[in-house]
Amino acid sequence: MSFPSDSNTSDRISEMFHKLQKISRPALIPFVPAGWPEFDATLEIVKTVEKAGADAIELGLPFSDPLADGVTNQNAYYEAIQQGTNTSTVLETVSLIRKEGIQFPIIVMGYFNPIFAYGSARWVKDAKEAGVDALIVVDLPPGESYELEAAAKNSELHLIYLVAPTSNSERLKHVANYASGFLYCVSLTGTTGARSELSSGLPDFIDRVREYVDLPLAIGFGISERKHVEEVGKLADAAIIGSAFVRTISEASLEERSIEIVKFIRQMKGEDSDIS
Repeated sequence: MSFPSDSNTSDRISEMFHKLQKISRPALIPFVPAGWPEFDATLEIVKTVEKAGADAIELGLPFSDPLADGVTNQNAYYEAIQQGTNTSTVLETVSLIRKEGIQFPIIVMGYFNPIFAYGSARWVKDAKEAGVDALIVVDLPPGESYELEAAAKNSELHLIYLVAPTSNSERLKHVANYASGFLYCVSLTGTTGARSELSSGLPDFIDRVREYVDLPLAIGFGISERKHVEEVGKLADAAIIGSAFVRTISEASLEERSIEIVKFIRQMKGEDSDIS
């Protein structure tokens, strides 16, 4: 499909999808909680992710009650919070990442409570200044927070909404009225976590979404293998890899972490994993 052009030349999200559309490849977007596994680890992880060839990064904003996340991400969030990670430190980390010259899209994914406590309009302002391109609020339906939505629109910060296989036509029409940047299509019903197979109903689900939404589509939840990314590439425009990437980092020693991250990203892209 052809994506709508954006007059904002600094829109990294739109630029990413336009570039990848030309080479018919889905965006590869790994997820990692900020402030984890060590409080100061995020900068080096993101630098390695970009060097390995990922197209964007999704940074988790740790929250004490992440109901949509499976045990892998829940444990990582808990450890990050125990180490002092909070809303302010996540934005400070994004600012550090940008100061290092990293220019691919940074998407923050979290839950509404920490943002509400911080102040919705204040969060958007500070996030935009730090270098955040988009925000995903897992538990905030479209139309439920005028302050956040208005601030995001005025600041040209994308608010990314989620739809699930259970979303009916009325719901999809409603989300389409608010969607910006891309739409996050949850591949299954349930929480995050690596799966061996993607849902057999995924093609029909994506077809239904495309009837109502003229934006790039990203598929997440359960993507853990190269074959999943290949399947996603036939259906949608981006693959978001969460628990499998978090587990890769968790299982790697500090000394081998960068090597394992590069291996993982290149494997997901179908490239030689040898590090030059």
